[in-house]
This record gives sequence, C-alpha cells and structure tokens, in this order.
Amino acid sequence: MTAIRSLLFVAWLYLTMVLYAVIGSPSLLMSHRQAMAVAQGWGRAVIWGARHIAGIKLDVRGDDHRPQGAALVAAKHQGMLDVIVLLAILPDPCFVLKKELVHLPFFGWYVVKTGMIAVDRAGHAAALKAMAAQARDRLAAGRQIVIFPEGTRTDPGQPGDYKPGVAAIYRDLQGPCWPVATNSGLFWPAHGVMRRPGLAVFEFLEPIPAQMKRGPFMTLLESRIEVASTALLEPNGSPAHLQ
Repeated sequence: MTAIRSLLFVAWLYLTMVLYAVIGSPSLLMSHRQAMAVAQGWGRAVIWGARHIAGIKLDVRGDDHRPQGAALVAAKHQGMLDVIVLLAILPDPCFVLKKELVHLPFFGWYVVKTGMIAVDRAGHAAALKAMAAQARDRLAAGRQIVIFPEGTRTDPGQPGDYKPGVAAIYRDLQGPCWPVATNSGLFWPAHGVMRRPGLAVFEFLEPIPAQMKRGPFMTLLESRIEVASTALLEPNGSPAHLQ
C-alpha cells in the first residue's frame, strides 16, 4: 500500500507542478508578488497531497520564533519537502539556490521572477560577494532569505558539512539568524520515490543574535540545528498544530 500511495503522490507532485507552472504563467508578466502567489499555491497543493495521498502530516513548531518580516533563515536540509514547506509557510521567502536551476524551463523563469538568489558554486569569493549583495537587497525588501547551510541534502541522523556561505550572509546583514530543524527525511527521503506516512516536523528555533564572530556563529548554528533535528528523530509527542 505504501508503494502505491507513494507512486500516486509522485504523480500528484509532478502534475501539480506542470499545472501551476503553465496555468500560472501569466503571473510571470506581472509583479513578483503574483508569481510568488502561484509558487506558494503550488507548495500548499503539494502539502495537501502529501497528507491526503502519502499520509505525511505536517507539524510546524516554534511559531513564536517564526519570522514574519526581513530575516535570515538557516534550515536543515533532508529533502525536497524542506523547500516546499518553507516556500508555503513563510510570507515572502527568497531561497539561495544553485545557478544551474535558473536555466530550467518554467521553474527557472519563476526563480528569476520571484527574485531568488542564484549562486555560481564555482565562483568562490566572487560568488560569495554577489550572494551577499543580493541578500542585502532582498532583506531591504522585507523578505525572508532561506539558506540550507549544508549545501546539499543529508540523511536523517547524519551530520551535515556546513558551508561558509551562511556566515558570509550573516556577517554582511548584521542581523539575527533563525535556525530551523526538521525530521522530514524520515518520510520524504532525498532519493527514490518511496514516501512513508508519519509526522514531518519543522521547528523554528531561537534566533542567533547578530554580530557574533564567524567561528562561534558557525559552531552555535550547527549545534542548534543538529541537536534539535536529532531530537525530532525520536517518537514525537502531541503536535502543536497540523497543516
């Protein structure tokens, strides 16, 4: 049964992706807000399918720490669900992503229109400088800059290799950083089509204050995210609220 539900959900995922991309394409000629509304609508449709088709319920915790205005959000990355959930629940998210995604039909067009930050991973220092400059602009517009500091997806329970990009943005923006923990990989793994029913938790943690030195900041960020994400691998108690 799990295999059948997984296949049905994968079909739902890609069907909704095509439908929202094509039907919502007029928004690409409008403002960034209209294009973002289409993208977030797709995210909510995927979350609905995850719950009702694959049996993956969503529990968002730490509402008192969830940013509503300009913010730097650093999240654990275990799978595609992480992107979809943060896209759907943050007011105006701006993701830091690899430049190659810009060239994809429809997806890349939405990336550009919604003002995401595309990074050339081969650019090194120049890429970090360009990323920080774009982040300043997005923050000035009141957006939530979302970065996955590990740079790639990791399996549940596996420590990530935290990259310096998040520290560069944190230093340049001179503001707090909001960590996010998750156990999403238990139910939506990074690879394959199997989706397992259960409670996927996303927990907004206490923000890290501004103006910490790079070393202590990276140590504290990794510690908070990893400790909280590991704790979420244990059987969960009553959810705060389901979406």
